[in-house]
Amino acid sequence: MAAQIEKSVASTAEESVDPGWAWAPYEPDARRPWTLALAGHLYRRAAFGANWNQLQQALSDGPQRTVDRLLRPDADAAIFNRTYDGYESAGGGSVDGLRAWWLRRMMETPDPLLERMTLFWHGHFAINAAAATNPQLMRVHISLLRNHALGSFDALLREISHDPALLIALGANANRKASPNESLVRPLMETFTLGPGYCTEEDIRQAARAFTGWFVFRDRIRYLPGEHDETVKHVLGQEGKFTGEDVVRLVLEQPATSQMLVRRLYRQLICETQEPGEPLIAPLAEVFAREYRVSKLVETMLRSNLFFSQRSYRQRIKSPVEFALGVVRALEGMVSTTQLVQAVADLGQDLCHPPTIKGWKGGRYWINTATLMGRSGLARAILQSEEPYGGKLDPWAVARKYGHVTPESAARFLVELFLHGDVEPAIRDALSPDMPAAGTGSDAERGTALRRLAHAIVTLPEYHLA
Repeated sequence: MAAQIEKSVASTAEESVDPGWAWAPYEPDARRPWTLALAGHLYRRAAFGANWNQLQQALSDGPQRTVDRLLRPDADAAIFNRTYDGYESAGGGSVDGLRAWWLRRMMETPDPLLERMTLFWHGHFAINAAAATNPQLMRVHISLLRNHALGSFDALLREISHDPALLIALGANANRKASPNESLVRPLMETFTLGPGYCTEEDIRQAARAFTGWFVFRDRIRYLPGEHDETVKHVLGQEGKFTGEDVVRLVLEQPATSQMLVRRLYRQLICETQEPGEPLIAPLAEVFAREYRVSKLVETMLRSNLFFSQRSYRQRIKSPVEFALGVVRALEGMVSTTQLVQAVADLGQDLCHPPTIKGWKGGRYWINTATLMGRSGLARAILQSEEPYGGKLDPWAVARKYGHVTPESAARFLVELFLHGDVEPAIRDALSPDMPAAGTGSDAERGTALRRLAHAIVTLPEYHLA
């Protein structure tokens, strides 16, 4: 199956795409109609999947109103976020508790795009809770990412450069004038902003001097003026008595920073199989560099012709979190996130513990024989009627909720729900519930058959693609 998935997202050189057409808003017409498949595509990328009501509302509202709703959810989302902020603050005594609460937040949130972008920044500013040492600091770190997830990257970068969790995890919790510490500025310049090759070792050394005076004492950030190097520094072709704030400004002024961030979001939201050419990303990078408004960049991508084209459709492999939450959210249930967060960690996405400062590689690295077997096992576990998840997800009940009262109708409904109708006819025809003979069998047996069918659907290669 891994080979089938790789074939579906085979890397190719980017074909020539007119940037004007690519980033213009998609307007459905007879040649490119708005369909259930495109509604599902939008919810896979901008949320963690959708339930049937959300898909039907999206079909009715059209793409632009649906994007509006994802970007600007109603007041219930603000109430939900305040409530969960309180839960996580009260329950911040362990990293395991934080991981489980965050996954539950993703599962229940009425503001899924915010959580998707929080998870994106977690992979960008990828620090490991074990290195940060204090679970409470990790909770504050994730909250910082969420607070700026769709806001200003400028503000996010300035705050993250003084974030105790990040400084401790990087070994940058002390920066003395006599021995400048490069542990922050190296990833700041080479990983978080410019990218490799856009700064020199001397730039890094000089930037480290600009950050002198900053320390973390007893898990709190402190500035000691006497430890700051007040002399002139030379950073990225400019000179002055720079501070850390100046270094942040200088890296944000470099075109490489906006280009790198646009490319990373392109891979997350548009396509991970084709590297975008310079002409395609240039218009977005130029606009983004003016104010570094993340929501505006995300909005442009989600509304675009390119997003709703075959160049984007199913051109990403779902992460373990996306895979698991897609099943749960579609079936409108709840499962133990204490169990589930460890299950997705076993599949390679351990929340609060990214493998390196560069985060998770993603793409084909999510998929191999072992992880596909693990995904199949996880899907079976959360869909079965027994422990460890206790039968909280019931495909038969969801199908009947929407008027599908026969096994055959319920089977067709599940294909629409999980694959949005976009599957080869031969595969569709093979997806039928193994039901008891006519006139025999209990409702429980029918439910079991529909659970097996749901498992068969969510382990198809198509379901692993976002």
